[in-house]
Amino acid sequence: MRTHSTKASEIERTWYVVDAEGLTLGRMATEVARLLRGKHKTTFSPHLDTGDHVIIVNADKVVLTSNKAEAKMVYRHSGYPGGIKSTTYAKLLDEKPAEAVRRTVRGMLPKNRLGRQMLRKLKVYAGPDHPHAAQQPEPIEFAAARARS
Repeated sequence: MRTHSTKASEIERTWYVVDAEGLTLGRMATEVARLLRGKHKTTFSPHLDTGDHVIIVNADKVVLTSNKAEAKMVYRHSGYPGGIKSTTYAKLLDEKPAEAVRRTVRGMLPKNRLGRQMLRKLKVYAGPDHPHAAQQPEPIEFAAARARS
């Protein structure tokens, strides 16, 4: 029996919408990265972008467990010597919640041009509305990512 190799023309992409309200950030991000990468499909190939489009709404209502919001730091660098800046996740979630979620998902994708291509299929919005209604996205629920209260 011959091994099937997926071609770019055979890839079918669907759109999913994730409501991040009350979801734990890291647990949600792993599931979203899995969808973006295409690992949930039988046609998955590690060298191709076989993943789906994902829309995350209510990014401002995502939850970090324990004391991570205040303790975990986010770093960025200008490229110049001494140009490193740091802030806490709590401050980033207050100022730019969509950027905090996007950075978390980005860290779980491959660090190459294929990962950057996958990240372009991720759309993150702080509020409950998104402009992608024409794509008819399917709502998807991550029960394991629900924050335990």
